[in-house]
Amino acid sequence: MLVAALGAGILGQWEEGALLLFLFSLGHALEHFAMEKARKSIEALADLAPKTALRKNQNGTEEVPIEELGVDDVIVARPNTRIAADGIIINGTSSVDQSPITGESIPVDKSALENSSGKVDFQTVDQKYKAFSGSINGNGTLEIKVVRTAKDSTISRVIEMVNEAQTQKSPTQQFTDRFEKFFVPAVLLLVVLLCFAFLVIDEPFKDSFYRAMAVLVAASPCALAISTPSAVLSGVARAARGGVLVKGGRPLEDLGSLTALAFDKTGTLTEGKPKLTEVKPLEGTSEEELLGIAVAVESLSDHPLAKAIVRDGKARLKDRQIPSAENLEAILGKGIRAKLGQNTIYLGNLPLFEKLDDRTPSDELVSAVRALESKGNTTMVLRKDDSYLGLIAVMDTPRAEAADTLKSLRELGVKRMIMLTGDNQQVADAIAEKVKLTDAWGGLLPEDKVEAIKKLRNEEKKVAMVGDGVNDAPAMANSTVGIAMGAAGSDVALETADIALMGDKLNLLPFAIGLSRKSKRIIKQNLWISLGVVAVLIPLTILGVTSIGPAVMAHEGSTLIVVFNALRLLAYKVK
Repeated sequence: MLVAALGAGILGQWEEGALLLFLFSLGHALEHFAMEKARKSIEALADLAPKTALRKNQNGTEEVPIEELGVDDVIVARPNTRIAADGIIINGTSSVDQSPITGESIPVDKSALENSSGKVDFQTVDQKYKAFSGSINGNGTLEIKVVRTAKDSTISRVIEMVNEAQTQKSPTQQFTDRFEKFFVPAVLLLVVLLCFAFLVIDEPFKDSFYRAMAVLVAASPCALAISTPSAVLSGVARAARGGVLVKGGRPLEDLGSLTALAFDKTGTLTEGKPKLTEVKPLEGTSEEELLGIAVAVESLSDHPLAKAIVRDGKARLKDRQIPSAENLEAILGKGIRAKLGQNTIYLGNLPLFEKLDDRTPSDELVSAVRALESKGNTTMVLRKDDSYLGLIAVMDTPRAEAADTLKSLRELGVKRMIMLTGDNQQVADAIAEKVKLTDAWGGLLPEDKVEAIKKLRNEEKKVAMVGDGVNDAPAMANSTVGIAMGAAGSDVALETADIALMGDKLNLLPFAIGLSRKSKRIIKQNLWISLGVVAVLIPLTILGVTSIGPAVMAHEGSTLIVVFNALRLLAYKVK
């Protein structure tokens, strides 16, 4: 542009040179203004973290800069203030708005963790005991034991990774960079040759030189250079605001071109913890009696299934009196035996009773067990002395939002949704039927999941793996895009995934894919606009149809169009 303006001046076309520089400067000023809007959307993340904290001491509390907070310090979060550090809640109850971190629209109930004086693993502790820096406390006062310093907090890590993501180039941006390496020298060579056009055609040198300067302006690749980075920047900023961390342009583009998604089961499509699903008493036994005996016996066990029966059983029984059992004895792989008063209670799977004695279960009871197991339930039969009282079943149930989420993904054009799980095929099929998956592959070890992803990539070319970022890390690494669920507070998930859903919400996935597809469309539109304008202007200036003034107006106009087109991503909303 400077060379073209200087050339116009040499030719005495001062008004055109001045117009060129004015429009060029105005265009870039508006471009910087527009790009700053996208950057501010990211910088707003930094404002989420408070600058000071109320730290408890022997005399009460003191206000200190968050940089002075150390691990195991105790801070106080007053009502309607931002929480200053990642930590474990040790006192108080409140509802906390975590939307700045996880994208959850509804405040999350928080309570104090009992026995928090010992070492607590922040990554694995239940969400209701966690507090994240930058989240907004509700109406209660909380005391929080700091587990991470300010520089290591979740919000600091997110800000750092979002800023890094801006510098990572997408496939389209890499293409434009390669294109410019050849395009720019070719244009400069063309301009030099056009300066000597007067030797070939009958015109003065002045006209040839002016034409060459006009071509130099028309061929400037500013719009092409800014078209993709502006879209990536806006897309990454919008995703971060919605609770999705996208690590750069490549996963942002790749996510939008996926036709297949592979899901881990436990904790991704399901709640990750078993629930009591069925209580079926036999004739002569009430549901309350059956459930009361089961809770009494299982309360002596620390098995995960036992804890589920006790927790959900007490909730169903409410204030009813639960009998007291004793002398628990585990029968490996089959069930348990205990004493309830003068009676012996057996609770376990069918193989326990097949070889216990000659009092085997009836065909009706066996059929009921098989029917429940075919639906993915883990089923246990309860017997008191020689009498069978009924059966109870537990199951890791699908997330409440799983079916609706997968329906939204189908509407977005995702053709195949496959569950990869270590559970048996019967359980996998049962879950798949409930949430409407296209495929369910059961009985897979971690290395089998990697092979499954490789197989899917051969069939579908591009496939994403959705998991928790820990057990599924190898499969994620071999997928086109690795997506981690519930990454807030998890170092492993933040590091291993290409895309991290900060909240433990599966329904963030359609938002992420929809935003990616919109980003991909805008990137393509920007490429067509930028390359199209250059393709039209170069012939027009060579033929003398367009002079420097209109060329620079068209050129700067196209640059602004692509930037403002990219900024539309900041306003993206889920349909």
